[in-house]
Amino acid sequence: MPRSAVVSSSTNPPQERAEFLLRKAQHANRRTAARLRHQVVLEHRQLATSIAHRYDHRGLEREDLEQVALLGLIQAVRRYKPGHGSGFLAFAVPTITGELKRHFRDHGWAVRPPRRLQEQSLAVRACVDRLTQDLGREPSRAEVASAVGASECDVELAQEVDSQYVARSMDAPVDRDSGVALCDTLGTTCADLSRVEAFETLRPLLRELKARDRLIIRLRFVDNLTQRQIGQRIGVSQMQVSRLLTDILHRLRQALAVDHISAAS
Repeated sequence: MPRSAVVSSSTNPPQERAEFLLRKAQHANRRTAARLRHQVVLEHRQLATSIAHRYDHRGLEREDLEQVALLGLIQAVRRYKPGHGSGFLAFAVPTITGELKRHFRDHGWAVRPPRRLQEQSLAVRACVDRLTQDLGREPSRAEVASAVGASECDVELAQEVDSQYVARSMDAPVDRDSGVALCDTLGTTCADLSRVEAFETLRPLLRELKARDRLIIRLRFVDNLTQRQIGQRIGVSQMQVSRLLTDILHRLRQALAVDHISAAS
């Protein structure tokens, strides 16, 4: 193909130039067709990049989004049939956008919701962007619901799902003016919680013990005295303290078992 044929169309608008180059590619040999299609990709690269930038700040790297958009552009160049439809741009823009949406659906969610909610979320976001431009203000939830043909509840759910794109770091500050990390605001499980439950279970059983038995339990498990020291305090031998402790603990275990069976029934 003469070089002058390509150059002569350089003064045409981008839409006509893309049509011209791709129509030539249809009738050229493989090498020339590849060069012509590559030229169309180069001349519309800025279009793909600008579409990719609409999806900034949603959890994926800008460079990755640009690569996906360029892939969509290449696919549009390969699939487009000159003379069909409303022109190359009308075909390329939804092709690039669709490729970006598929990429987000597969890779962009920190918490993956059902596919129906993913698609609804993308539709609501696109609708909000369009209405904001048309109205000159942020649209109300009712206006968005009317535009996408959904209920306000569905729109609210879609917007909540949209926030799941980005997983926030636990080390991130709570707000710009605070030095407190998010992880510092979260509660923790009390290590002594199980001891509190055990104590509350034992409390009524301990009350039923005789005074000397309660004293032996307190000296052994609260004051941490040895059996010899306990014997000296209550005036019995170490052997007797051992037998008393064994008997007291046996009776407490039996009482706990009965309570457990009663609660289960």
